[in-house]
Amino acid sequence: MADEAKAKGNAAFSAGRFEEAIRYFSEAIDLAPTNHVLYSNRSAAYASLQRYAEALADARKTVEVKPDWSKGYSRLGAAHIGLGNHDEAIAAYQKGLDLDPSNEALKSGLADAEAKAAAARSRKPAVSPFGNIFQGPEVWAKLTADPSTRAYLQQPDFVKMLQEVQKNPNNLNLYLQDQRMMQVLGVLLNVKMRDPNRDEMESDFPEPERRKPQAETRSRSPPKTEPEPEPMEFTDDEKEAKQRKAEAQKEKEAGNAAYKKKDFEAAIKHYTKAMELDDEDISFLTNRAAVYLEMGKCEDCIADCDKAVERGRELHSDFKMIARALTRKGSALVKMAKYSKDYEPAIETFQKALTEHRNPDTLKKLNDAERAKKEAEQQEYYDPKLADVEREKGNEFFKEQKYPEAVKHYTEAIKRNPQDPRTYSNRAACYTKLGALPEALKDAEKCIELDPSFSKGYTRKGAVQFFMKEYDKALETYQEGLKHDPKNPELMDGVRSCIQQINRTNRGDISPEELKERQAKAMQDPEIQNILSDPIMRQVLVDLQENPKASQDHLKNPQVMTKIQKLISAGIVQMR
Repeated sequence: MADEAKAKGNAAFSAGRFEEAIRYFSEAIDLAPTNHVLYSNRSAAYASLQRYAEALADARKTVEVKPDWSKGYSRLGAAHIGLGNHDEAIAAYQKGLDLDPSNEALKSGLADAEAKAAAARSRKPAVSPFGNIFQGPEVWAKLTADPSTRAYLQQPDFVKMLQEVQKNPNNLNLYLQDQRMMQVLGVLLNVKMRDPNRDEMESDFPEPERRKPQAETRSRSPPKTEPEPEPMEFTDDEKEAKQRKAEAQKEKEAGNAAYKKKDFEAAIKHYTKAMELDDEDISFLTNRAAVYLEMGKCEDCIADCDKAVERGRELHSDFKMIARALTRKGSALVKMAKYSKDYEPAIETFQKALTEHRNPDTLKKLNDAERAKKEAEQQEYYDPKLADVEREKGNEFFKEQKYPEAVKHYTEAIKRNPQDPRTYSNRAACYTKLGALPEALKDAEKCIELDPSFSKGYTRKGAVQFFMKEYDKALETYQEGLKHDPKNPELMDGVRSCIQQINRTNRGDISPEELKERQAKAMQDPEIQNILSDPIMRQVLVDLQENPKASQDHLKNPQVMTKIQKLISAGIVQMR
């Protein structure tokens, strides 16, 4: 099971689906917690998403489990560089080189870390005297209320920048060159900040004169004259080769025209003739492969694609052409898989194509092949009776608090019968116990999708959202469940718990750390972002600060009050 999850994680990583890769590597780690390679791979996936803190934690675990494995120190160094810990990165790379002195990746990483450390020392950033003004709980609301800064909160890079300053006030020195941060600083200090670049431009000369020098420069500049190139001389062999290439291109064009008319036999003849005239252009092979594919001659298509890849590597052809040949081969393998039900060769071929060139069309074909494989497996595997047996086994393990084993049997039951909402509900409970909240939420939502009247789906989903501290969303989930089962005690208890937590936030009865965590998470929520970007709500927030009388009128509006309540639950707004 761990090897299977690892393989899926590697495939997702190769395709650039890093979040998916992290999920698979995490699943593998749950099954094989002493496998150092899994932590290393997940560290690489986190680093690809620039989530360097998580990458560092996994890299440390890698070297803890396998201290004599040099690659672990490469992961450790990369994570430290991402966090700006250059000295720690240098130490990590040096330790790796002690184990493997000839490792080029470690050498390159060490050189990079040393260069960045030297650059950082030369800058010698001073301690910021303004960093602490970002620590107040009202920062987000104040920036949202000010028209000069509210748009910044819709920009992910700025939100991340602000969060870094909140974590460490001295980080402000890293971002003072960003004009947005200077504007925010002015708002928080109640000082009007000016744009030095704009002031300098306007002090040079008045607006009407600004374009004059450029026009005068253009009028005075004499036209450039380039000497005529010397005519090239060709040998007879070169002339013949050039002529053959030209004839080959004409044959290719004739083949393209025949292909468009669906005259496939003529197209094959033209492409074959082009190949005889010029064997250095692999597009003739890939085009003929496309004709074979259209004719349903998949084996001939695959043979041409293999020749194109082999010849392309010999000639160092454009990697995009090699990727095209591999993609076409994958398409032929998909056609063949409709009868054999074996999609794995096609999936592997598409993955190879993506390593050559990340083409959206190839990625779509890969996703379609993976989906077809999954559907074929489900159809072959479908057996409701065996699904019930596996679900009961999962229930027994759940009662014994053996949650990984229970997950294994519930997963098998879902493969046997993916339409049973009870199994998704049970697996969601297991994932919740294991702390795998995103997986638990996904299962709970699937449970509700399959049977909207099944109250367990709502209790599972509400519990996960509660643990994730999304109390307003959990409250909505529990209330939606009560519409289907008004007297359900679990749903009613969930509503009470959510209201208690929301009231704590309203009173400000939470720690500063919890408030910061909730604010940072909320700013990534699309619903919160939509509320803060709503012009009406922006005016409401301004009035809450500056116009108490108008704010009372706003609070009488149920829709406005609901949105404000969401902001309060998220810690963005505090009512006093």
